[in-house]
Amino acid sequence: MTVEIRSYTAQDEAQVVALWEAAGLTRPWNDPHQDIARAVAVWPDLLLVAADGDAVVGTVMAGYDGHRGWLYYLASAPDRRGEGIGRRLVSEAEARLEALGCPKVMLMVREGNEPVLEFYDGLGYTRETTRLTGRRLIADDDADARRGPK
Repeated sequence: MTVEIRSYTAQDEAQVVALWEAAGLTRPWNDPHQDIARAVAVWPDLLLVAADGDAVVGTVMAGYDGHRGWLYYLASAPDRRGEGIGRRLVSEAEARLEALGCPKVMLMVREGNEPVLEFYDGLGYTRETTRLTGRRLIADDDADARRGPK
């Protein structure tokens, strides 16, 4: 089958989370289900999946704050790597960001993840020297409690 790049739908959620877990992108302090809900609440057309029939074989989550675009959760299924799925997802995310007037796209790569940096080097990304800081405002378990029963 041909891999289609399309916007995420709610029916994709279980497969998307499973893919993120298989790709090693999840962390205990970030609930991936909450990340999906937050993303689609703001920019529903910027969470993309690569679908081969009914199977989700890749993802990328993009965001735009009016100043810069960001890419998160780029993943392709481990058994589908090398097929260009990641490149196609990045290209589509960039096109959607550009259509919104986004002048620049950024992403974060965890320290020591040289293969991922090399992947982005190959797409024309430039390694920045900026340091990041962060502070959690809402713990994912707190967000669940405020939302009430499921």
